[in-house]
Amino acid sequence: MENLSFYIGVIGNIISVLLFLSPISTFWRIVKHGSTEEYESLPYICTLLNSSLWTYYGLIKPGEFLIATINGFGVLVEAVYVILFLIYAPKYIKAKTTILAGILNVGFFGMAILATQLALEGEARMNGIGVLGAGLNIIMYGSPLAAMRTVVRSKSVEYMPFFLSFFIFLNSVVWALYSFLFRDYFLGVPNVIGILLGLAQLVLYGMYRNPKASKNVISVNSTGNGFVDGRQLLQPLMSSDNI
Repeated sequence: MENLSFYIGVIGNIISVLLFLSPISTFWRIVKHGSTEEYESLPYICTLLNSSLWTYYGLIKPGEFLIATINGFGVLVEAVYVILFLIYAPKYIKAKTTILAGILNVGFFGMAILATQLALEGEARMNGIGVLGAGLNIIMYGSPLAAMRTVVRSKSVEYMPFFLSFFIFLNSVVWALYSFLFRDYFLGVPNVIGILLGLAQLVLYGMYRNPKASKNVISVNSTGNGFVDGRQLLQPLMSSDNI
């Protein structure tokens, strides 16, 4: 059973790497255009916080080095995304991103570490971080709801990439199985929710993948009325994720 759990965790880490790297095309677009356009920085800031908490959780809980390693990788990747946002965002977005990153990634994370180190010990400390991490995972897995609403309204999946949705679903399935084998409910609950939301995204993709709908969206942009709401897609990353 332990060997099975280990191999599932390794597979989960591989899928999580692909999930962390899935927004690369978005940031290539940002760098190429020299602008963040209408993309939001909040999902990446939240993913950075989530990965930081799960890295801490993996370090303090015995036998969870797979959790620590993949989320440590996530911290590095998401930090690069946030830095790119700060480089290419307009001044007011740059200011908002700086404030949010300071509050969440420095202030909140620092307080979580300090509080659990000073007020909690042993298993209680692990449970405290687990609860925080699970809550953030649920929020992150819920972030695609905005994108799904946009897909239904615009009848276009242009701003809900297939591979991102696919890896969210696959990542959730693997880590939910891992959590079941380890009986780690802090991992299990948010990933079961991730399975449902990931499946919903794939169903929507199948319904609205018609390229004609995408052309209609492009024609709206060409009128000079600005970007469609789809550019405000929240890019979720699970997790740990995104685990």
